[in-house]
Amino acid sequence: MNEVILRLTISRGIAAITLNRPAQLNAINCGLAERLVAALSTIDQDTSVKAVVLKGAGRAFMAGGDLKDFHEAGERAPDAVKRLIVPFHRIIRGIRDLRPPVIAAVHGAVAGGGLALALACDFVIASADAVFTPAYLRIGTNPDGGTTWSVAKLLGERRALEWLMLGDPISAQQAAGLGLINRVVAREALEEEVQTLASRIAAGPAQAQASLKRLIWRATSSSVEDQLEAEAAGFTSLAATADFREGVAAFIERREPRFGE
Repeated sequence: MNEVILRLTISRGIAAITLNRPAQLNAINCGLAERLVAALSTIDQDTSVKAVVLKGAGRAFMAGGDLKDFHEAGERAPDAVKRLIVPFHRIIRGIRDLRPPVIAAVHGAVAGGGLALALACDFVIASADAVFTPAYLRIGTNPDGGTTWSVAKLLGERRALEWLMLGDPISAQQAAGLGLINRVVAREALEEEVQTLASRIAAGPAQAQASLKRLIWRATSSSVEDQLEAEAAGFTSLAATADFREGVAAFIERREPRFGE
């Protein structure tokens, strides 16, 4: 019987992706990477999806890459790395390019590739037991999955270099204090907290949220003039949507807007 290593459900505008290799702490291998690429493609084509939740089954979110294939490859390790890193980087790009916001619900180990995956998401909600570990230099290589970009962007170059080079684990509370993640909740409250956030996003104006996501992720690499132009273009385009008309009408009528109807 084939092992179900990834689960995808879509309900009420929310897509939930569950990494399902609990015995391996959801360590990513080629099979899981390919299924995650396919799941993101499915979501991208489904216009009913307004929010995405990414989580891990079992005791961890993701404990990094599955090193078994690299070990068995021996001197052919570079080829094994390419087979994994190509789809893995497609995943990172896919999350950033995806129209709906992506919420990472993390617990337990968030290490190596798991750290890269979580930081690629638009929101990171962590349980108090989550531990964030770069891990890469422990196996004699540099980070992948956009980790150097994400961490440098969030922490600044000096603190990013220190953390990634020394590789010390940090707690969820420390990660929140540094601005790496959005918030920390008790382990038993994680699912409810994430569901509440996803439902709130799903009730919002999907096209405007997609535009805001694009603007935010390009902001620090754009000049002020370029960002002003991008904001103006987005605002003008969104003014032609039904959600904009509903939002303005709701404001004038002093009621809550009903987007997407």
